Amino acid sequence: MIEQLIEARKQQALTQQAVAEKLGKPQQYVSRYETGERRLDIFEFMDVANALTVDALALIGSAPKPS
Repeated sequence: MIEQLIEARKQQALTQQAVAEKLGKPQQYVSRYETGERRLDIFEFMDVANALTVDALALIGSAPKPS
């Protein structure tokens, strides 16, 4: 799902800095979750998706199901 957030950011031609500003966070926050250094909890995930105008529930619904 993080890959989809990264793709949405790139499709909108937004920098990590621009997304961080929308979230009221430092740029390193975006960099760390994009590289997998930091995990997002569900509320943070929803905030990022909202900042990118992405349907968070659709992303969650499209996530691979555990077998």
